Amino acid sequence: MSLVDSNLQQQISQRVTDLPTTMSLGGSAANTIRAMAHLGSSVGFIGKVGRDATGDFYEKALADLAIQPVIFRSGESSGRCLSLVSPDGERTMVTYLGAALELVAEELQPSVFDGYDCLYIEGYLVQNHTLIESAIRTAKQQGLKVAIDLASFNIVEENLEFLRRITTEYVDILFANEEEARAFTGLDDPEASLNLIAESCELVVVKIGKRGALVRRGEESLQVGILESAVRVDTTGAGDFYAAGFMHGLCNGMDLRGCATLGSIAAGYVIQTVGTTLPEEHWNQMRGWAERIAKQDFLL
Repeated sequence: MSLVDSNLQQQISQRVTDLPTTMSLGGSAANTIRAMAHLGSSVGFIGKVGRDATGDFYEKALADLAIQPVIFRSGESSGRCLSLVSPDGERTMVTYLGAALELVAEELQPSVFDGYDCLYIEGYLVQNHTLIESAIRTAKQQGLKVAIDLASFNIVEENLEFLRRITTEYVDILFANEEEARAFTGLDDPEASLNLIAESCELVVVKIGKRGALVRRGEESLQVGILESAVRVDTTGAGDFYAAGFMHGLCNGMDLRGCATLGSIAAGYVIQTVGTTLPEEHWNQMRGWAERIAKQDFLL
């Protein structure tokens, strides 16, 4: 993921106009929240968009999914992410944050967090240290747990001291992939990274690609695999959907293996399609999986 200005993003867009494209509601945290809503969790979303058609579309799309939109407006244009997908399903993201950068700590009053159990934060906006620390401090004061996904290894490298500090002081649940965990801890072994991070927060998930994920909470530690039958078309949103499945499981009292299994299933479905907009048939199948996992009627 590379952060760019609006002009560079437009130039890159023009270079790929002859390629097939699709447009969908996005943003890392929004992907996670949207997937949780489809699975049946009661969720809200905090963000800032422009006073433009994209901003209108974004807010309406959230409301249509029964996601409580806490949306602020800006004179800046709405942020956009151009995701370039290679033939093997890997993606390079070119992101212009736009109005999202103008969300400020003073806008997040304590009442925003009323009625919720957990605040989920994406690492992509962690560069605004004042905003992020204010949000998580207020959420903790309101009795919420705090979950964060480290998002990208370069984000971790650029904000390492800050991320380590807020993890120790505030974070309860942390998601990372191998590269992000390595950048966070300086350790090459993902299991060693898992154990080191677990000294600072309650629950840690380190995703290890085709081998699944390592999970630790207190003295409980396990590894859960992936859906090997999944057709890999586009990995965009895989981490976001994994977090969605895992967090939905936590919200519904599943054990760690059940949470990790549902995370793996959600990620397995999203990589089978271009973008992060899934057909209703797939959501129905995932909800069926969630019901089976809740009854411990599954094997993965």
